[in-house]
Amino acid sequence: MSQTGPAKPSLSDADLDFVVDQAAPGARDRTTLKRLIVEDEAFRKGMLGDEKLFSRVAHDDEILLRLSPALYFEILLRNALKEMERSTYTVERTGAQRIAVFDTGDVVQLMSRAPTLDYLVDMLGSFTRIRSYVIPVRIRKGVWRRIRFNDMDIDSLQRMCETVDEESRFALYKRIADVCLFILGVFPEYAHFDYRYPYSGEQRPRAALAGRRGMQEYEEEGRRFYRLAGEHPSAKELEMSEVLWLLHDNFNAAKKPLNFVSEHYLHRGKRRLFGVEN
Repeated sequence: MSQTGPAKPSLSDADLDFVVDQAAPGARDRTTLKRLIVEDEAFRKGMLGDEKLFSRVAHDDEILLRLSPALYFEILLRNALKEMERSTYTVERTGAQRIAVFDTGDVVQLMSRAPTLDYLVDMLGSFTRIRSYVIPVRIRKGVWRRIRFNDMDIDSLQRMCETVDEESRFALYKRIADVCLFILGVFPEYAHFDYRYPYSGEQRPRAALAGRRGMQEYEEEGRRFYRLAGEHPSAKELEMSEVLWLLHDNFNAAKKPLNFVSEHYLHRGKRRLFGVEN
């Protein structure tokens, strides 16, 4: 497996200026500070974990007009990790119940591995720009049909897997797994709503569940497609094997920092941020 992992999320010069302005106001050698943020992981962790920087980002509703999604989500995830390090448990939802799970050690250990945090930052940024595609698909000789695919819709992505060659499937495998993790991490209420009534928590009638997924199915699908992506030759070529297998093996732990960010930092604004209709 690759030990280097995917490329670190790229920060623009404007991003770096913003970090220095907030975390090190009055610094004389700004050029060196900006270079260290890019090149030194420990320095980057300290600067992007600065409390003044987080406060500035968390309390400005228009902050994404100034920052890239990469910087925004990295600041939020790094602060979430700091908060989780201070706690002894995470919270899981089961129907209308909230259950304390004493697994913060596993979550912090997973997130302390740079490839995982970098991957989740890039993944969250990708969901701020949902795309749709229309491609011609051959039904039979001389008969073609135009089919629309949406990169947030698992079913259409799986259909697309059936129409492309093996080399092109890596990105689709990865995206399907990412959608599953994103839904359980950022919009877990969507999966709960699928299988249970929102207030009573009681199981919905089977007929009402046709074509819907619940938490267990999202997790199973997510693990399965991270495995398929991790096994794909492109994963090794792109130096992503390690992180994809980490997510496969630690899927439940990987959703916890996303849950924390969603619940504590994004609140109702997450629907606008990710273009999800009410």
